[in-house]
Amino acid sequence: MKKKIFCVAGTRPEAIKMAPVILALRNESWANVRVLATAQHRYMLDQVNDFFDIEPDIDLNIMRPNQTLSTLTARLLFELDEVLQAEKPDAVLIQGDTTTVMTVALACFYHRIPIGHVEAGLRTWDMRNPFPEEANRVITGKLARWHFAPTEGSRLNLLKEGVQDSDIVVTGNTVIDALLMTVNMDLKLPITVEADKRLVLVTSHRRENFGEPFLNICRALRTLSEKNPSVQFMYPVHPNPNVKGVAHEFLSGLPNFTLCEPLEYAPFIAAMKRAYIILTDSGGVQEEAPALGKPVLVLRDETERPEAVDQGVVKLVGANYERIIEETQLLLDHESAYSEMARGVSPYGDGHAAERIVTTLREHFV
Repeated sequence: MKKKIFCVAGTRPEAIKMAPVILALRNESWANVRVLATAQHRYMLDQVNDFFDIEPDIDLNIMRPNQTLSTLTARLLFELDEVLQAEKPDAVLIQGDTTTVMTVALACFYHRIPIGHVEAGLRTWDMRNPFPEEANRVITGKLARWHFAPTEGSRLNLLKEGVQDSDIVVTGNTVIDALLMTVNMDLKLPITVEADKRLVLVTSHRRENFGEPFLNICRALRTLSEKNPSVQFMYPVHPNPNVKGVAHEFLSGLPNFTLCEPLEYAPFIAAMKRAYIILTDSGGVQEEAPALGKPVLVLRDETERPEAVDQGVVKLVGANYERIIEETQLLLDHESAYSEMARGVSPYGDGHAAERIVTTLREHFV
């Protein structure tokens, strides 16, 4: 009999990174693949699933305006309890560090269903930063049966926490699988950028930057825009009201600054390809952009992805007004500094992570 494998995604990054695994599992004769969407991020999740031609078999549609983390967790546990009792999967795959991931891990633990954690072992060793992601992945790491670590550093983190080496597989990151499946397509940039203009792409949405840190980020972006009128800035703004209102207040009306709605996956890859510099607090962008040869300035004080920092292609600048301006201006003004960071180093995988994950599951179940 085929083994029922659940693949879960709740947010856009989860959907992107889970898509190569779902597509690879669909080619396995022993696997009955079922896709569960929690829809923690409704619209952005649907965009990615449509792009990869993935139709969820179960959709919890859990998103509600301004719900708290406690409410989201409680509602997810309640809904998942019914689904897991009815479906009885043989294994459940989850990806990353969202509230969806932590809650699915806990629900599966209660039902004694083995969990495979894709992108396991990322750590900052600070439960408050990033919040709540660090806690989510630590809890998930305690409950998972298979730990699919993207890098050797992630594997060492898991060993440090007492995970058995036999339960860890270093796979690379599936985000590189997805990127390599997409990057050579005919991708359309959603805005017009003159051929001779450099593009600075911005993304910022993380919860730990809400409030004063995000105000500092927006002030720095405004200053950079005013100091560099020949540079085009582009910021696809996250719909969270803690982000959207502030971004539009500080950055609307600048002639060289485009604020737009969040981009679908393919146009966002096009924007990264066209960008000269990327400023971001996103984890996935820290993994994707170096593979495209784009310098990344991370709007966070810490990162659970130190490999690219160690390679010199990603730099932490935090939400510090002066540092953001200084490091961005350095890259804009000095070719040698730019060249040092634009080397196309990709420490996060070779595009075969999904294959390694599927091989591990096949060896277990077949």
